[in-house]
Amino acid sequence: MKIETAAVVGAGVMGAGIAAHLANAGVPVLLLDIVPEGDQDRNALAAGAVAKMLKADPAPFMTKRAARLITPGNLEDDLDKLAGVDWIVEVILEDIELKRDLYKRIEKVRKKGSVVSSNTSTLPLAKLVEGQSASFAQDFLITHFFNPPRYMRLLELVAGDKTRPAVLEGLRDFADRRLGKGVVLCNDTPGFVANRIGSFWMQSAINEARDLGLTVEEADAVMGRPVGVPKTGVFGLLDLVGLDLIPKVDASLATNLAPDDAYQALRRPWPLFDKMIKDGYTGRKGKGGFYRLNTEGGQRVKEAIDLGTGAYATAGKAALESLDASRTGGLKALVAHQDKGGRYAWNVLSQTLAYAASLVPEISDAITGVDEAMRTGYAWKYGPFELLDRSNFQCLFVREILESDHHQTKLGSPVAEMV
Repeated sequence: MKIETAAVVGAGVMGAGIAAHLANAGVPVLLLDIVPEGDQDRNALAAGAVAKMLKADPAPFMTKRAARLITPGNLEDDLDKLAGVDWIVEVILEDIELKRDLYKRIEKVRKKGSVVSSNTSTLPLAKLVEGQSASFAQDFLITHFFNPPRYMRLLELVAGDKTRPAVLEGLRDFADRRLGKGVVLCNDTPGFVANRIGSFWMQSAINEARDLGLTVEEADAVMGRPVGVPKTGVFGLLDLVGLDLIPKVDASLATNLAPDDAYQALRRPWPLFDKMIKDGYTGRKGKGGFYRLNTEGGQRVKEAIDLGTGAYATAGKAALESLDASRTGGLKALVAHQDKGGRYAWNVLSQTLAYAASLVPEISDAITGVDEAMRTGYAWKYGPFELLDRSNFQCLFVREILESDHHQTKLGSPVAEMV
């Protein structure tokens, strides 16, 4: 299966970014969106997306010349042009009925054997193909890119029971060789791999920070470089991805996961979080989030929110003995320390690693794929199983995890076999 041309349907931030990265690989791309009401330029949404990317920082394009490979269009005038492309990527709203309707329109015009994929991060493949033709189901799969597509290496691939093996292998090879992706094959389960574990990790980190009375600066200092996570930590990461995205992912997981899944027990109402979103504090794309930049009086002062009161104050540097211990003793010294930073690291990691271990082979058949997903999707230095396999770290964690009240690791799971 050869992919020489492509189309992306949906010119939002994610769709436009995928189109840009295809263009970076030298692939001509047709970028389609709806016709904006009242605009004389019927291609305004797609054309505007390309124009924005040419000014964006970090740059979605490797060179500005790559933008010439994108042809803006719209779904009313240019749908029949899909007959000329090898791969069609759908990146529209996470509304299953809208997607299904679009697929029926695509099926009428696409050429035989062309690949169709969805960039969904929340909807099961089995539900997406309900009511579609057999030929469509054979050529359909999920290609879950991470934002921004040029810089985030992870691509999660999900094939259905009816997906042709040649489609999966062909796209896997193309994504690896042409797009430079770290491809992880995932099962058709809620959140796939990275967001299933990553959402649990973030929810656990939020809960434990509130329960233990850590500031956002302390929480991020602990749940950052000392545990092999980027310096954003958790609250800084939430600001980066956008606070308004989190309730959507959470709602999808809550709806689709079994009632006895450990994630369900972690979920808690948090009025402060809801108020921040309502007030426009959605992170870096809004007025700020858990951190904000106060520019009053011509100054540029970084401030952090108080998790209890919601008030902002000048962000300070975390000063914890556990952090000092980690600089010489590493992760083992951090989680063994009895101050609130050490307890925080232990509580979050023990819960998260136990959860990850309980999900194999449900979410993926290989623990190497799980580790790859967390390294390339969340920029962890080590995946969860690599963390368990670190020198002297496994012995510290495994038995206590298996005996934890929080989780019951499945018999036969990779962690159970380590003991």
